[in-house]
Amino acid sequence: MQIIGIDAAFDRYADLLDLILGAFASMDGRIDPPSSAHTLTIEGLKQKASAEIGLIALDGSDLAGCIFCKPESDCLYVGKLAVAVAYQRKGVGRLLLARAEDTARSLNLSALRLQTRIELVENHRTFAAWGFVETGRTAHAGFTRPTTVEMRKTL
Repeated sequence: MQIIGIDAAFDRYADLLDLILGAFASMDGRIDPPSSAHTLTIEGLKQKASAEIGLIALDGSDLAGCIFCKPESDCLYVGKLAVAVAYQRKGVGRLLLARAEDTARSLNLSALRLQTRIELVENHRTFAAWGFVETGRTAHAGFTRPTTVEMRKTL
């Protein structure tokens, strides 16, 4: 498995969009509001890749996973962590997060931060096992109940 950065030469945005939508499909009907992955487009992914640090996991020529990272004042925010269904539970997500940790350290940032949906308790457990701790809960606009769990990992 190879983890590489998305750079100007990357030309597989349609495949990347398919990977994200496939990985997030299991959330459909489970989370409210629906995932923002449904609003992604190829052009939107190109913009995201130019504004953030995009990383992909490759198994040969297969896109196995991705993660997008955004430096903040005291941490590296990680989002759109997606692993292709065929590669789930095989360590791809952990490899991508390890590279995000390396990226944070290279930017002199001492933590990773992420958000996961309140309903996805299996994600909460997985991230906790990887060293993340819950730091808060927030609600999407228009909701009176928490919809998101924020988690942080000190490096």
